Amino acid sequence: MRPPRPGFARQAALTAALAISAVACARLPPRVVLPSAPLTPAALGAELGAYTSSPVVVGNRVDLLLNGEQIFPAMLEAVRSARRTITFAQYAYGQGPVANELVQALGERCRAGVGVDVLLDGFGSLQIPPEFVADLRRAGCWVLIFHPLDRPGPIDQRNHRRILVIDGRVGFTGGAGVGRKWTGDGRRGDHWRDTDVRVEGPVVAELQRAFAENWREAGGDILAGDAYYPLAMPPRGPVAAQVIASSPLAERYETYEMFLLAIEAARRSVHITTPYFLPNPALTDALIRAVRRGVRVVVLTPGPIDYNIVRRLSRAGFGRLLQAGVEIHEYRPALLHAKTLTVDGVWSTVGSANMDNRSFAINAEVNLVVYDADFAERLDRVFADDLRYSEPVEYARWRARGLGSRLLELLAAPLADLM
Repeated sequence: MRPPRPGFARQAALTAALAISAVACARLPPRVVLPSAPLTPAALGAELGAYTSSPVVVGNRVDLLLNGEQIFPAMLEAVRSARRTITFAQYAYGQGPVANELVQALGERCRAGVGVDVLLDGFGSLQIPPEFVADLRRAGCWVLIFHPLDRPGPIDQRNHRRILVIDGRVGFTGGAGVGRKWTGDGRRGDHWRDTDVRVEGPVVAELQRAFAENWREAGGDILAGDAYYPLAMPPRGPVAAQVIASSPLAERYETYEMFLLAIEAARRSVHITTPYFLPNPALTDALIRAVRRGVRVVVLTPGPIDYNIVRRLSRAGFGRLLQAGVEIHEYRPALLHAKTLTVDGVWSTVGSANMDNRSFAINAEVNLVVYDADFAERLDRVFADDLRYSEPVEYARWRARGLGSRLLELLAAPLADLM
């Protein structure tokens, strides 16, 4: 199966956008019945396990990776160390030196006898050069396209997950794609600000299962055996972690439940970093309830450097939240693409999910939840550092925005579920 050619890609993207526009608004997350007893961060593991059927797994090591300058060297080192299997799912694969370097590293492992399975989203990876896919296949790698645009199927639902697993023992996930714009330190306009994690330990098997789910849906073989799920998985660290993998096409809305329960559990602080901040009414109410019980809620979103439609969509809904006391800041130096959340400095998550309806009710997403105060503290330090490069949104200024801004927000509203 070949990816769409560039000429076809433009036409296919337009066709997909029209189709998504027609059907996406009909998909909404279900109503979540919250626990009657007050939630706390300490109880979140059990509650999320009950709501999502995702176990909390102990004995892991989790390393935080910031921006391309940390993410890609760690990924390339892991790929080059593979001895048995590599599974790699990526929503956005583009062009540039690092994209080529990763293709070459995967191909070299294939030629060395390592089993390499690559899953690219049919919409998000439209910009991948056809020669990259050809090189991988010539090397002996299996490359599948998830919901290709030139075939019948549910083209509105995308595989937005980012997963890399090496020998079933080392895993990566987060928000970063592969391409030129993800390189660098996230402080310059042409280099996006993103966050990933590197994981070792028993929880890697849960990331592998999330990959295998999409791999099979795309037509791949069932992944089984010790090469993918090692029988001996000794502890690699003290961290308890949980993989939340949602797939609304299969009527599973775990990502939405995770966000809602985590916010309800907060007693001191909620720190949200998200490129698309479009909370639905239930999440908006949850954020406001948190402020009313004394929680400091701070949201970091993209600033003017972001695509105009996305920013207009987010800003249109700021009023009620700002009036209630939610603090909203806009990141200035580069396009903000990181997707993280911390609660009370003890609970945190990093992953692919945005705070919007597309992540809640349309796309397949995956997040790693970490139950570790040290990791949450580091994420909070990163959050505070990012705030130094941001500007707060003031309610008076937001309310005084001009007629042109309001008109653009109105025109952008029907596109909310495309984002």
